[in-house]
This record gives sequence, structure tokens and C-alpha cells, in this order.
Amino acid sequence: MTPQRKIIHIDCDCFYAAVEMRDRPELREVPLAVGGSAERRGVIATCNYLARQFGIHSAMSTYRAQQRCRQLVVVPPDFARYKAASQAMRAIFADYTDQIEPLSLDEAYLDVSGQPHCAGSASRMAEQIRARIEREIGITASAGIAPNKLLAKIASDWRKPNGQFVIRPQDIAEFMPQLPTRKLWGIGKVTADKLALRGIHSCADIQAWSLEQLIGEFGRLGHLLHEQAQGIDHRPVAPHESRKSLSVENTFAHDLSSTACQQALAELFSDWQIRMQRLADERIHKAFIKIKFADFTQTTVECICNSPQLNTYIRLLEQGLKRSPQAVRLLGLGVRFDERSKVPEQLCLW
Repeated sequence: MTPQRKIIHIDCDCFYAAVEMRDRPELREVPLAVGGSAERRGVIATCNYLARQFGIHSAMSTYRAQQRCRQLVVVPPDFARYKAASQAMRAIFADYTDQIEPLSLDEAYLDVSGQPHCAGSASRMAEQIRARIEREIGITASAGIAPNKLLAKIASDWRKPNGQFVIRPQDIAEFMPQLPTRKLWGIGKVTADKLALRGIHSCADIQAWSLEQLIGEFGRLGHLLHEQAQGIDHRPVAPHESRKSLSVENTFAHDLSSTACQQALAELFSDWQIRMQRLADERIHKAFIKIKFADFTQTTVECICNSPQLNTYIRLLEQGLKRSPQAVRLLGLGVRFDERSKVPEQLCLW
């Protein structure tokens, strides 16, 4: 029989803010956020739990966050220190397994199946890892332990901050029905709202549909829903997972007109070309434009293209601008890489 997988998902608690509070003790007892300034139309990257009590969260505009909490302290990010803390955590992970899949600076999956540490107990390994992160790095982390990545990530959020939760194989059948659909992998707010319109709010609601019904109603998403609602996830922990995209974007101090957008696009394209030089071996599959309008609505336009040029993005921009009469507050461009090893050459539509 195939041995049961043991996956740990480690997720640091308000990582950027935690590093700031570690290094500046005077920030530990105040509502704190890391992000851009309101004057430059910045956004919040993360905030501590005191700030979250005011309804502040990541991706919120700094201006709005300061309206909700007048005493909010906002500090600019210092990625050199955050990266150093992340590398120190990675060194701790490596003492327990070499099967490590980083998701960002502050979270990662660890496959500890068959590892001898802590008599093979994934729960005890997670406890040791969290204790070492706190002792050696000075911040806290939460952990989820489960037989697959889907459940491990759900579990790590269950007892935040500074806690851990285990979903054992024998617990899955009882645990899954109560779970809201928004907790599933790949289900964002928009998709969750669409599912709610069909009367689907939880995994129990999904389980009431047959696989054929789900595929007939939702296509490929239906198959994903069917498996996840039962706690099934066959994805391996991938230590060397390839990059899926490369993009650049800018939030402007003043809203841009259509003409100004084209000028800004040239600068973004130049920045993207410089970054792309470091990924010369990646094969481009699609080019895309991201636009956020003054009313905070957002749209993305993309096309299949192996070698996008500035003119490619100008055409995509023209399409996107037709979707709203509003001026533009954020503009981004990028590419998605082809995840298949061998694909036929595709010409740019433009």
C-alpha cells in the first residue's frame, strides 16, 4: 500500500508587520500596517492584528485604512529584512525535509512523509518548526497538517495566529461538509458569489450534486469542485515549480486619461523587458493588460502571443479602456508562460 502523505503548511502571522514589530518594539502595541503612503495612493501589504480589529486588510488603500483607524502607523516595506527572515525559515524547514514548496516569502508546503524526525509525527514536527521560528527568528507562524496540500492550507488558517490544526484522514468525511466554498483552492469572491446564486454555499451543497451535474453546469470547475468538496487533492509538493507569469504594474498618483495611459505603458513595457532578460529560457504563451479604474473596478485583457511587443499591449489597452468611461488609477502588463514542455509555435494575433 502507498504510505499516507503527511503535508505541513507553514504560514507566518502578519509576516511583514511581525518583522517590523520584532525590530522596533515601540510598534508592538499600536495598530500597524506595512504599505505605501496615502499621498502616493499606496495600498496595505499587511497589518498586525490590532489593525485588523478596525477592519483593515491587505490590498486596501492606505487612505481608506487611515480613515478607519486614525491612529494607524504605516511603515514602508523593507524587503531585504523580510527576505533575510524568509531565508532563515527556509533553513529551518530544510532540517526536516528537502521537499519544500515556497508559496511566498512567508509560507510554504513541506512534505514530511516518511521523515524520521519526532518519531515520524508531522504534528510534532510542525510544533518544533514553529517553536524554532519564534526562538531563532523572533516571529510567530501557524501550521496546518493534513494528507494533502488543499487540507493543510485550510488547516493552517484554522487557529491563527500562532496555532496549528490537524486534519487526519479519518476526519475528512466529517470535516468537509461544513466548509464554506470560499475556503477551497481557486475559489475567490467572484466565483463564490456565482456558486451562491446556484444555492451552493458549502461543501455539503457541492456534495449534493453529481459529478455529471457539476461538469454540465460549471465545466472544468465542476470537476475541481467535486474533488475538493471531498477533500481530494493529488497535487505534489513541488520544490522546483516553474514560474507561471511575469508582470509589472504601477498605481499612479493621479488618475490617467487614455492618452496618458499609452505614455505610461511604454515605461512599463521597458521595465518588463529588463526583468524578462532574467527569464530568457521561459516560453511565453499569452500577453495581458491589467487596468484598475478610478472607481476601483478592474479588468484584464489578454491574447495568445509568443513575443509581445509594445504595439501588442497598446491594442490590449485600447480594448480594456472601452470597458469603462472612468480614468485609470492602476495599469499593469505582463505575460503568462506556457506550462507545457512542447507546444506548437503560435503567432501573435496582432
